[in-house]
Amino acid sequence: MAHQGRLAGKTALVTGASSGLGHHFAEVLAREGAAVTAAARRTDRLEELVAGIAAAGGSARAVALDVTDPASVAAAFEGAAHDIVINNAGVTVDGPALKTSEEDWARVIDTDMTGVFRVAQAAARAMTAAGQGGSIVNIASILGLRVAGNLAAYATAKAGVVQMSKSLALEWARHGIRVNALCPGYIETDLNRDFFASEAGQALIRRVPQRRLGQLRDLDGPLLLLASDESAFMTGSVIAVDGGHLVSSL
Repeated sequence: MAHQGRLAGKTALVTGASSGLGHHFAEVLAREGAAVTAAARRTDRLEELVAGIAAAGGSARAVALDVTDPASVAAAFEGAAHDIVINNAGVTVDGPALKTSEEDWARVIDTDMTGVFRVAQAAARAMTAAGQGGSIVNIASILGLRVAGNLAAYATAKAGVVQMSKSLALEWARHGIRVNALCPGYIETDLNRDFFASEAGQALIRRVPQRRLGQLRDLDGPLLLLASDESAFMTGSVIAVDGGHLVSSL
């Protein structure tokens, strides 16, 4: 991993880093020279990630973090402030709204929206206490900008993250803190690969104007733009990375 990348000398925290997008984001930031704190509930997976980053010449450490627990969030941000925070932890519930329980609804909202706020607030408090600015990147979704069936709680939470990012950007700009939202489209991961190989998955892919799924590497450029000083004059921005899915015809 490069030690003189565009994030050399920066510190970064990534939530939900035990798998999927968060795992990949931690590797990307480390490769660009950031000292990464990988945070999630599953610390065994985090230790594997940290070991892999170290073996490649990068710098990383693992921290247990449950974004639904205010005390856990506060503990993760004790000590020095981070320059970059990737607010990625999330869950989903797939099913008709008529059959969605209040417990499932609350779990998604508390993790995907309130959890994002908890982390962003803790990050900004640490930054302001240290007298420094920073970059907070909230991972939303194209489902925060349009909707799909059977994902009411998730779409509602992600729409909240989009609007929250704009609101926090307005309030915290005076502190030198930038807040932007990254909205991935359908990205292939270990969890969804089997579905997208199915007939229903292939039909969904045909609705994407580029006629393909996104790959994890497709998020690297937008992520690094928002995390780095290359986006110094960007705050409150919402960037979709979706192969044109949002502009597909209705």
